[in-house]
Amino acid sequence: MEQRGRNAADSHDVIEVRGARENNLTGISIDIPKRRLTVFTGVSGSGKSSLVFGTIAAESQRLINETYSAFLQSFMPSLSRPDVDALRNLSAAIVVDQERMGANSRSTVGTATDAYAMLRIVFSRLGQPHVGSAGAFSFNLAEGMCPTCEGLGRVSDLDVHAMVDVERSLNDGAILVPNFAVDSWYWQTIVGSGLFDPDVKVQDFTPQQWEDFLHKPATKIKMGSNNWTYEGLAVKVRRLYLAKDRESMQPHIRAFVDRAVTFTTCADCGGARLNPAALSSRIAGRNIAECSTMQISDLAEFVRAVDDPSVAPLVATLRETLDSLVEIGLGYLSLDRESATLSGGEAQRVKMVRHLGSSLSDVTYVFDEPTVGLHPHDIARMNDLLLRLRDKGNTVLVVEHKPETIAIADHVVDLGPGAGSAGGRVCYTGDIAGLRRSDTLTGRHLDHRVTLRHPVRHPTGQLPIRGADLHNLRDVDVDIPLGVLTVVTGVAGSGKSSLIHGSLPRRSGVVVVDQSPIRGSRRSNPATYTGLLDPVRTAFAKANGVKAALFSANSEGACPTCKGIGLVYTDLAMMAGVATVCERCEGRRYTDEVLTYTLRGKNISEVLAMSVTEAREFFPGGQARTVLDRLADVGLGYLGLGQPLTTLSGGERQRLKLAIHMAEKSSTYVLDEPTTGLHLADVDQLLALLDRLVDAGNTVIVIEHHQAVMAHADWIIDLGPGAGHDGGRVVFTGTPADLVAQGDTLTARHLREYVGG
Repeated sequence: MEQRGRNAADSHDVIEVRGARENNLTGISIDIPKRRLTVFTGVSGSGKSSLVFGTIAAESQRLINETYSAFLQSFMPSLSRPDVDALRNLSAAIVVDQERMGANSRSTVGTATDAYAMLRIVFSRLGQPHVGSAGAFSFNLAEGMCPTCEGLGRVSDLDVHAMVDVERSLNDGAILVPNFAVDSWYWQTIVGSGLFDPDVKVQDFTPQQWEDFLHKPATKIKMGSNNWTYEGLAVKVRRLYLAKDRESMQPHIRAFVDRAVTFTTCADCGGARLNPAALSSRIAGRNIAECSTMQISDLAEFVRAVDDPSVAPLVATLRETLDSLVEIGLGYLSLDRESATLSGGEAQRVKMVRHLGSSLSDVTYVFDEPTVGLHPHDIARMNDLLLRLRDKGNTVLVVEHKPETIAIADHVVDLGPGAGSAGGRVCYTGDIAGLRRSDTLTGRHLDHRVTLRHPVRHPTGQLPIRGADLHNLRDVDVDIPLGVLTVVTGVAGSGKSSLIHGSLPRRSGVVVVDQSPIRGSRRSNPATYTGLLDPVRTAFAKANGVKAALFSANSEGACPTCKGIGLVYTDLAMMAGVATVCERCEGRRYTDEVLTYTLRGKNISEVLAMSVTEAREFFPGGQARTVLDRLADVGLGYLGLGQPLTTLSGGERQRLKLAIHMAEKSSTYVLDEPTTGLHLADVDQLLALLDRLVDAGNTVIVIEHHQAVMAHADWIIDLGPGAGHDGGRVVFTGTPADLVAQGDTLTARHLREYVGG
């Protein structure tokens, strides 16, 4: 009777998934409780993302898009319906991912969180002298921006020495710019102008000739019977290369631009981005640019002191936003920090703060590994935020590997048992206690602990770092031991990346294996990127008596419609572009003729559709097998050979790069959070791989927060004690055993707890 009397609207308390088959999912059906925190676990490639992002979030987004007018829909990506029999009781989904925030230098932490917009209003009301509306404090609007740098805070300059070898004459090839070689058309327009003697060294030009050579604006010149336009070299380079999008350039031109263009702080605004009027207005002695450069934790204190009743509600909201940033462990950032320079984990946490301040409830929030880049100390704060989002009446879905976050779940969905074709099934669904009792890989590993290494390996020498002062580092001197596994740790923002990436990459024999996007990755896949395609193409060519170029999707064998990408990209100007499967080749990337050639019964498209594990059986020996073995070694056995690199997560990109670098004779490897995206069970495999690298005579330096990796290290360098200006010092160096026995840092406390000390 009770149930019948209940309002029917209250009974929709689970999201029903029926028959999900996206990617490797095997037609799974589950119920996910609404207004609860559900964590999805399982090894890399088990199908977590396919279920959470590819099915639930994708369908929610598609259904919302369908509510817009046909006109608006024509500008939106046409999302295809996920491969699932039924999805019921969905609510609007907001995906909070780790995609780096756009590379737009006008986007900062302040603009991305709206904190800067609020600060602008406060300054427009209370700043003295009074300058005008909030727009007068915006570096993105003409009324507020510095006119010299147009609100960017820096100006680009061309390095003449990267363009010209002044010791040579024009006939000797003084111009170093691509496409300006001797006798090229561009070269002829300069030499044929008659303004210079082509046999005189450039350094011997008169001041007027030097000015004309570099900076003369486009001018009509008559030589004999010919009329042509002459323009100075710098003018031409700006027009030809600097006005273009960097990503669309050919690699050799991009390399030239990276060498030739230097950015210097704008002299007029001193990098503050704003015009003199905006910078003249102050509150309590500070202008808005000074507020933006302050560490957010300090700015929060400054804003607390502003107590004018005319802006009280606004200041309260601003305070809340700044406090949330501090609470989430981002207090060490400043509002003027460019969004593009944030790591994936930082970007995700900035987006999260935006949603915490939202008035929406009954929304589904979807997170992808929110603990990335977080020290165990910071994970507790992240967990609080996830619970706060849930307690506002939202459904929170989290894909995660860290036991600390799995532990706070109301509900767990464990996928597996393996990766790729060996995964895609539900191994367990229920509460944490049940997961611990279940005999699943995740259940067995929840309480698995790596013990402290005993005995530790002895260093073969030292790699000294002296006077490191990048960002928040305080003149740090530290010796990194050679020939062992060193873990560099500390809370988020303590200076780990500044120390290692700021001091080591330029040294010889150092290979940095990071998670940054791989350039040009739309056309690339693991087969092309690792060089695996070369022996495969050769084998196909040999078996069929045709040339190898036919089997390259970037060359002769490419489908003419999609140029071998398998997708047709439509650029939507203002909005994100849309990719649709090419109708001509149905996504197979090659011409019909190429697909008639086979190797042991498979065509090239079928071989590229194999996973690394399947391909290892297909290529039992030779160069192809060597590359495939390396990919399997780094835990990428489930990866498809032809999968576009744009679809890889940061952790997968890093492991792919590591597989390639293992072929080189390197001496020092620097890895940045290699456990990203790894299941607890895979961490053991990673540790074995790091051991093999060290035992082969290499030095391995790992920036990491995972206690299992710390415990397994020979040496630990701990930075802190806090973040931002509370960090930047080495607070401990020594063995993990010493840290557990004597350390009193945040890391020591958490590692002691981890090893049960």
